Amino acid sequence: MNRTIFIIILIAINIAIDQISKVWVRANFDYAEIKSIIGDKFIMQYVENKGAFLGMGSDMNDTLKLIFLLILPVVVLGYVVYYIIKTKELDRLSLIAFCCIIGGGIANVFDRIVYGQVTDFFFINLGGIFKTGIFNFADLSVTTGMIMLLFGSFLNKKKADNNLD
Repeated sequence: MNRTIFIIILIAINIAIDQISKVWVRANFDYAEIKSIIGDKFIMQYVENKGAFLGMGSDMNDTLKLIFLLILPVVVLGYVVYYIIKTKELDRLSLIAFCCIIGGGIANVFDRIVYGQVTDFFFINLGGIFKTGIFNFADLSVTTGMIMLLFGSFLNKKKADNNLD
């Protein structure tokens, strides 16, 4: 498959999954309604986030929100798209990771532009072991992409170290 088409498809899939899930939540939940998926460990709660990750920046004035939650993300996402299209040496794992990050980023920026806020609805609480804030598929895409990049960098470093031996 053509590399650029592969990139576009991966980004579009990330955006589509996120946007379809948000439309479904807005249509099937009342605001702040909580539905248990797996006991109290995995729940869905419909909220709107006026800030960034975990509501950070929601108390900023409108000018700062415009700069840090719209303009800066659009510039960064645009650069990353340019980078992955131009950098043909990227391994497949890194390419997929960047597509997840871009797709999730675009999906949340889209929400901020269209709705003025981002729809969130997932919450995980595994007792004292692991607990999240309320998040969405776009957040999950970005986080997964970052984990994949970290994992890939360790693999590449190990491979480079082995080649030195």
